[in-house]
Amino acid sequence: MELVYQHMKRLKITLLFKVFIVIILFCYVFYFFQNKDHLSHYHGDETSFTGIIKDIKKSDNKVTLIIKAKENLLVNYYTDETFDYKLGDYITINGTLSKPSPNTNFHLFNYQNYLLSKKIYYIISAKTITKVKNNSNLFYSLKQTILNRLNKLQNGYLKALIVGDNSSISSDKLSSYQNNGISHLLAISGMHVTILSSVILWLLNKINKKTVINEIIIILFFLFYAFLVSFSVSIIRASLMLIISRLSKLFKKKIKPLNIFFLTLMITLFINPFYLYSISFKYSYTICFYLIVFSKLINKRKNYIYKTFMTSLIAFLVSLPVQINNFYTVNFLSIVLNIFFVPFFSIIIFPLALITFLFPLSINLFNIVSNLFENMSLFCNQITFFKFSFAYINAFFYIYYYLIITLCFIKPKKGIVLFLISLFMHYHLNYIRNFSKIVMFDVGQGDSLLISLKHNRANILIDTGGVINYKGESSYATSLKTIIPSLKADGIKKLDYLILTHGDYDHMGEAINLVNNFKVDKVIFNCGDYNDLEQELINVLDKKKIPYYSCISDLTINDEKLFFLYSDTYDNENDNSNVIYFTYDNYKFLFMGDASLKVEQNLLQKYDINNIDVLKVGHHGSKTSSSREFIETINPKYALISAGKNNKYGHPSKETLSNLDDSNIYRTDLNGSIVFKFNKNHFKVQTCHN
Repeated sequence: MELVYQHMKRLKITLLFKVFIVIILFCYVFYFFQNKDHLSHYHGDETSFTGIIKDIKKSDNKVTLIIKAKENLLVNYYTDETFDYKLGDYITINGTLSKPSPNTNFHLFNYQNYLLSKKIYYIISAKTITKVKNNSNLFYSLKQTILNRLNKLQNGYLKALIVGDNSSISSDKLSSYQNNGISHLLAISGMHVTILSSVILWLLNKINKKTVINEIIIILFFLFYAFLVSFSVSIIRASLMLIISRLSKLFKKKIKPLNIFFLTLMITLFINPFYLYSISFKYSYTICFYLIVFSKLINKRKNYIYKTFMTSLIAFLVSLPVQINNFYTVNFLSIVLNIFFVPFFSIIIFPLALITFLFPLSINLFNIVSNLFENMSLFCNQITFFKFSFAYINAFFYIYYYLIITLCFIKPKKGIVLFLISLFMHYHLNYIRNFSKIVMFDVGQGDSLLISLKHNRANILIDTGGVINYKGESSYATSLKTIIPSLKADGIKKLDYLILTHGDYDHMGEAINLVNNFKVDKVIFNCGDYNDLEQELINVLDKKKIPYYSCISDLTINDEKLFFLYSDTYDNENDNSNVIYFTYDNYKFLFMGDASLKVEQNLLQKYDINNIDVLKVGHHGSKTSSSREFIETINPKYALISAGKNNKYGHPSKETLSNLDDSNIYRTDLNGSIVFKFNKNHFKVQTCHN
């Protein structure tokens, strides 16, 4: 009896200790998130910085560095000269500090949080960089030597698999891996660490039979390897779990895998609580947790194919909420693809990468194998039958999904039925929605606006935006990076209409990208002759057999009408803009394109327009539009201005803002994306930035 009492007492103390540690960790993480704007050692007005180079990326005339000064800083430096600095070099930078930008469109990539996950609070725009002294650190010298060797071999996959740097792999190929659900193979994690540790331990046992020394060597190697791959969150998890496991073996203390997992999780969050922002963290820790918890289910049979399938299935299901909320597309074929690609990678590609790094003569063979992997992924990416897009889910449904997924493994029949019902309802979420919305996307210095009618009755995009760089070339694929992900995040599967107000690049420059990558039923142009940009789009529409129209007077959609207001024919694109007026649920909307003061005056003479609820202000708020007479006559309650942050045109102008004094003004350069949700009884405005 005394023995039982002592055992229960120890169990109680252990449990209380664990609860205490969890509370401490929670408070620690909570403190960081509450004070994230005040954690930096810098005030923001500093102009000179000295630190050690931790990472270097070069592309064209841009060099991106991460330096360790008082804290980690990201440096952007534009130069046409050769940049021959090395890792570990001490440098002094003169430049200005700025905070990283958060996302300016709902549910899209947040650059600020991404850098926080790397404990970077500030970005330096460098004017000059001066070397203080050369690297004298052995570890940086080793890392630089390894990088130089990899650069000479000129294979992006080799670089990704050895040091975790996939920047040399083109974006379309990386997208194919992500779309196929196999991008984890290129992220150095548990599989790679397991293979590498097995190889090293086998070699050590051949050389030296002293177990203790071999275990210490393994631990030290993976500490260095974590440094080599810049302490990515997946390698931290995998290395920590391996190190703790090896230490427990060394000290003959058996620790359960789940306890090793939780200990690793706590250490990781103590290192950097902002890892919680990292997609890799979410994937890595969620999948690892479920694989440990349901390891008996995986090992139920000794059959290799069964084990691979169950591992792939569990990893797919538990990564589903993360996949949905970051990419909005799920490829159900990835369950099968992983059964093939994981063994192919673990048995052939990764071991061959290690051999090629050590013996470069095998580079030709590795090129053949990596090209085969690449082409297979690109081919599989063309299979769209198994790809489905799902809308963004809030925290409640995020947790709900994990409860249902867990139930699938505990009580498969009930769990799978609930899971399929939940997926079906989620997929058709827009048919359930009982409100309509107007969304003005932040596309920089351009226009793009969505009309989405309730119950999925119609989805209409007005303009696509388009950003041109200083060389006169397209510099940012707005449709691929902003519009299409935003549509998917909103649960929109296709556009019934793409309306182009006129042929200027900042309004339709992304139209070809859009119709090539998203389903569009019909396209509407403005009046006037087609310019070169419009004709280029028409050639694509003809090939894809998408109907298009121009100079229409109205558009009927499910008993609702959009009216195209024309006052005259003009000799320029701006004045020939489609001006769109419609009413819905007792609200009035007017979208002005880039129409000028002259067009406004003519419209007032021809149409009776007043008491507008939502006005899309003409020409980005330029003083060439929105006259006082026009604004006073239409009397808008809300005014939307789409303008790029710190744009060179000075949009919106002071005159326009003054004329709109009596309206509630929303600007993409200040507020980011703007959403109006409405039905007959309710009207609500949301902005990405308050």
